[in-house]
Amino acid sequence: MPKKLEEMAKAYEPGKYEAEIYKTWEKSGFFNPDNLKTRGKPFVISMPPPNATGILHLGHASTFAYEDLMVRYHRLKGDKTLWVPGTDHAAIATQTKVEKILAAEGSGREKLGRDKFLTRVKQFVAQSQDTIRNQTRKMGSSCDWSRERYTLDEGLSQAVNEAFVRMYNDGLIYRGNRIVNWCPRCGSTLADDEVEYIEKKTPFYYFKYGPVTIGTARPETKFADKIIVVHPDDERYQDIIGKEFEVEWIDGKIKARVIADPIADKEKGTGAMTITPAHSFVDFDLAKKYNLPIEQIIDKDGKLTKAAGQFVGLSVMEGRKKVVEILESKGLVEKIDYDYIHNLSVCYRCETPVEPLTSEQWFVAVDKKIPGRNKTLKQLATKVVKSGQIKILPERFNKIYYHWMDNLHDWCISRQIWWGHRIPVWYDSEGKAIVAIDKKSAELQAKGKKLRQDEDTLDTWFSSALWTFSTLGWPAKTEDFKKFHPTSVMETGYDIIFFWVARMILMSEYLLKDKPFETVYLHGMIRDKEGRKMSKSLGNGIDPLDMIAKFGTDALRLSLIIGSAPGADLRLYEEKIAGYRNFVNKLWNISRFIFTSVKAVKRINKQPKAKTLADRWILAEFNQLIKQVTGDLEEYRFSSAGEKLYEFSWSKLADWYLEIAKIEKSKDDILLYILERLLILSHPFTPFVTELIWRQFGSGTLLMVDKWPRASKFDDKIMADFSELKELIVAIRNIKAANKIAPTDFPDCYIVSEFLDKEYLALAAQMSRVNLVETKLELEPIMINSSQVYINLKRELSNKERQSLEQYIKNTQDKLANQDFMAHAPQKVIADIQKKLAEAKQKLQ
Repeated sequence: MPKKLEEMAKAYEPGKYEAEIYKTWEKSGFFNPDNLKTRGKPFVISMPPPNATGILHLGHASTFAYEDLMVRYHRLKGDKTLWVPGTDHAAIATQTKVEKILAAEGSGREKLGRDKFLTRVKQFVAQSQDTIRNQTRKMGSSCDWSRERYTLDEGLSQAVNEAFVRMYNDGLIYRGNRIVNWCPRCGSTLADDEVEYIEKKTPFYYFKYGPVTIGTARPETKFADKIIVVHPDDERYQDIIGKEFEVEWIDGKIKARVIADPIADKEKGTGAMTITPAHSFVDFDLAKKYNLPIEQIIDKDGKLTKAAGQFVGLSVMEGRKKVVEILESKGLVEKIDYDYIHNLSVCYRCETPVEPLTSEQWFVAVDKKIPGRNKTLKQLATKVVKSGQIKILPERFNKIYYHWMDNLHDWCISRQIWWGHRIPVWYDSEGKAIVAIDKKSAELQAKGKKLRQDEDTLDTWFSSALWTFSTLGWPAKTEDFKKFHPTSVMETGYDIIFFWVARMILMSEYLLKDKPFETVYLHGMIRDKEGRKMSKSLGNGIDPLDMIAKFGTDALRLSLIIGSAPGADLRLYEEKIAGYRNFVNKLWNISRFIFTSVKAVKRINKQPKAKTLADRWILAEFNQLIKQVTGDLEEYRFSSAGEKLYEFSWSKLADWYLEIAKIEKSKDDILLYILERLLILSHPFTPFVTELIWRQFGSGTLLMVDKWPRASKFDDKIMADFSELKELIVAIRNIKAANKIAPTDFPDCYIVSEFLDKEYLALAAQMSRVNLVETKLELEPIMINSSQVYINLKRELSNKERQSLEQYIKNTQDKLANQDFMAHAPQKVIADIQKKLAEAKQKLQ
């Protein structure tokens, strides 16, 4: 075990110690719950796996700070604590990253071929994972590296295939033609979170369409529009609902029919719209609802199809221009709004405009009843939250979760990329699909027929949805799975509650008939000082590694936790981190003072007996601190716990009790007793500095596996009385300062207090540096709360002060005797001079 420092430096130097401290922790084996000597209940967190693209950002740092805080607290509590680390293969993100590297080398995916490309991606991921591990360690993350997992590990890949096969056999996975997000450049479907929205000014066109006027920002999609939709209660269109009209349109006359549906917004535009089922999610659902034809206008390369007639093969923008020209020539353009702001959807990796289009893909059916359970996947995932089996913090996200679940469509799980879990479906020579957990099983079913595997890969969220239990060995019933699942907490950003949290709940309820975790804690986004989102374009990003190098990990962790609230965004800036660096240094200096002032450094097992008023006060405050911090951590009030530790350490222990200790002396046991336990309470927030200070006790043990303190009974009244005493002391100090009485001067003071007894008043006199007298002074009293203070503010002037006053009085009198000055100076100036002259004469008396 590490030895204590020979001498504590005047300032804490995090860069000098952090790497060595982490190595000591890791070498101890205590990150592994199997090595903890405890019979406590399991406390388990599955770390949200960072994408295997190499660089961690402040969002990851925030996750590590919160989760390590919880893990360290529960480990100190004696719980069997497990934090499972890992990385996500991040299919499209990683593939795009490697494609860019290859492009810079003059190569490409197609040029390499599938096998060589995948080998190259694996090499990139291996390097990235090393970077991620090192960055995770730098944040002080006490995760069990012996249980590290990766979504493309063999065991996790088997879990993915097992889940797919089970769902397929239950009719919950199917191949069908539905509308999806499509990136023409990537040539793949995209998950909803892989679509970003950019505000862009674009023309909005109003066209005459038979009996109505319609509006659109995308005229190129309107070739096949033959249905007009109006609201059933819209009085303007009651006489045309259900009727068919001949309409002059792009390629001549067509027949259009009017239907009524509440989806039409009476207040938006003209209240009438045409639908494009192949290129709008809303319109697609309408087409399914009314059994309407679905005709594709844009293909997977972003070009117009044969449905566009003479414009086949044109790009979207070229097609838009031609359509508008034709409709203008026919007099069908009523007006164009050139200031319309449109939310353009783009691929989050390549920023290519995303095309909603129909495509044959693999889907998870979320509205189909599960055989033998009479519930849908949506119903399972909703019930477990509504019943309170899973608690979401903050609670306001429950409504958002239910709304998203209610509106959840079948989940597209296939991607047209090479990197990822290849879909476990094989086809024989006749095109028959065989779904199996591996190729060997598929070949047994094929009975000698030649097989080819489906070219597509699975959506990353499919494997991530299994994360809490696939990392523990499922589908095998391993000891880890039996012992540590369901997990305790899922801590993650509120922005992925739908993409990940909801799907984890859905998959766990289906596959295990159990919840994946007990509590969901959602943290907010990290923003800059002005509340703006951090981005490359704004240049306002903060690199967590730079902040660690400059201020230390503990300071960064505190800045990410204190001042935050679940589900709320946090403003972060360098000055804030620097401020918490100062607090970390304050904790260091408190410890340094105590260790150098006591006769012998030792651990104190029992609460020492209070000998003085100040002792009783600080012990009461400290026991209240233990109770409150413990309660806050149990209820996930992390910021509140951190604020209380900050206030106690700085404002109560350092500013008051240590100052009193310098006067009263003989407080070794109380100082050591409090420091030892204060380090334990602070450890989940500031693990590095507390572990280093702990070494000075010389016990040869690690703080990270010590014992969380329990509060003893304490007296509330003494804290209230002492609070009044502090106000009295501060007020007297301020009176002395205002009257320029030096701190070394002890003026006579007589105090009458309604609540404070002699012991309090004696301490007040010592701390405010006055001479407490027992005889009432013939002075006007100063009221300070419930106390009357009679303080002699007069003192003997030094010769230098007297000479200076006399000279000031002479000069001022001469000025006031000057008739010219008195005639021209403003009355206010003269009055101020006369007042100051009177004050100067008073001081000379």
